[in-house]
Amino acid sequence: MNDTTDRRNEPANAQWGGRFAAGPSAIMQEINASIGFDRKLWRQDIKGSLAHAAMLAKIGLISAEDERAIGQGLEAIAQEIEAGSFPFEEALEDIHMNIESRLTDRIGEAGKRLHTARSRNDQVATDFRLWVRDAIDGITAQIVDVMRALAERAADHAADPMPGFTHLQTAQPVTFGHHLLAYVEMLDRDRGRLADCRRRLNQCPLGSAALAGTSFPIDRHMTAKALGFDAPTANSLDAVSDRDFALEFLSAAAISAMHLSRLAEEIVIWCSAPFRFIRLSDAFTTGSSIMPQKRNPDAAELARAKTGRITGALVALLTVMKGLPLAYAKDTQEDKEPVFDATEAWTLSLAAIAGMVRDMQPDTDRMRALAGSGFATATDLADWLVRVLKLPFRSAHHVTGRLVSLAEGKGVDLADLSLAEMQSVEPAITADVFSVLTVEASVASRRSYGGTAPENVAREAAKWLAVLA
Repeated sequence: MNDTTDRRNEPANAQWGGRFAAGPSAIMQEINASIGFDRKLWRQDIKGSLAHAAMLAKIGLISAEDERAIGQGLEAIAQEIEAGSFPFEEALEDIHMNIESRLTDRIGEAGKRLHTARSRNDQVATDFRLWVRDAIDGITAQIVDVMRALAERAADHAADPMPGFTHLQTAQPVTFGHHLLAYVEMLDRDRGRLADCRRRLNQCPLGSAALAGTSFPIDRHMTAKALGFDAPTANSLDAVSDRDFALEFLSAAAISAMHLSRLAEEIVIWCSAPFRFIRLSDAFTTGSSIMPQKRNPDAAELARAKTGRITGALVALLTVMKGLPLAYAKDTQEDKEPVFDATEAWTLSLAAIAGMVRDMQPDTDRMRALAGSGFATATDLADWLVRVLKLPFRSAHHVTGRLVSLAEGKGVDLADLSLAEMQSVEPAITADVFSVLTVEASVASRRSYGGTAPENVAREAAKWLAVLA
């Protein structure tokens, strides 16, 4: 049948059949419609419909001829949507009704048979799970790319010292490679959370119908397998109303965005004139409309800011779901926009961070010069007092504190104190103490598992590059 199927005898709400005689008010139509955003689900909707039609044909609820017509019609619709010529209609509310209506226009009665043994409730739950699963796969690949970029830079700078901070105050020297690998660890946890989320969501709601299942002898295992799910969902009430998978996805997104924001913040700090640890090229910076000397790390700042959108999406959906009785309620139409928006912000942030990590040019001389500032080797001095002089650590801590105070009063670093000045505080100190007061000696000594010693960093970077290859 062609695109001009006669609808003159159909009721005002054709998709609902005879229950409604009049159309909705303009306000009702606007608040009820979701086609403006849920059209993103069109690929998943068509995929689910193809699997459903194949199952209906296998069990004899539709003919093989109808299945072929449905498949051809859906393929043509996919081509229309890809080409931008599909006639989306707000009056049809959502992507499911838009596609079904267009299918019926194209193939006639066979199109009307497709919705047998399913509801929009299980249909959207299935489509949304498929969309989130696809998003997880894409974002996981992006996370791996950022991890790889960080590990590559860490391998390059495994032995280059920089200041390590606590409270954003100089604490102890570390290597730049070690610092970058900390973010690899964070991102690996993000990757693990997504894998857990994917495993839990990979059950198929299709066939749960509106809430109670269906009286038709459908094969839910067949449709689940066809769509790449591990199994069908076990409870129809839970299946149509559950959005845990979306909440878990947004929770993983919020944590990951927080990690990206921390790195973005450091990039902003490292680019600033007082630090000058790194330089970003024009590809990831902007200028000022009034100050010609400025080079602003706007890509990092925007990646940092996207965290608010992503965290807000999680809070929004938690709030939508918190008071809903079983089973389905139209409230859950508000689930998709936060997920779509958060996914877009997350993918853009990951791309920006990967680009900046590969683009940044570290000033290793500047970092090395500042690595020993603020008496950063004080802990090395205390450790030497414990290791060589056998002082209790608390006594060594006290002696070191007095020596820091002495150096501070003289306006010099610990290594610039004379042996006599050190012995005025602790007579047993020998000239060997100076061997531990250099930045290079400090980082080299941190050989404990997970420590910043260059050999540790080089080994870890190589391990990650092998894992991520």
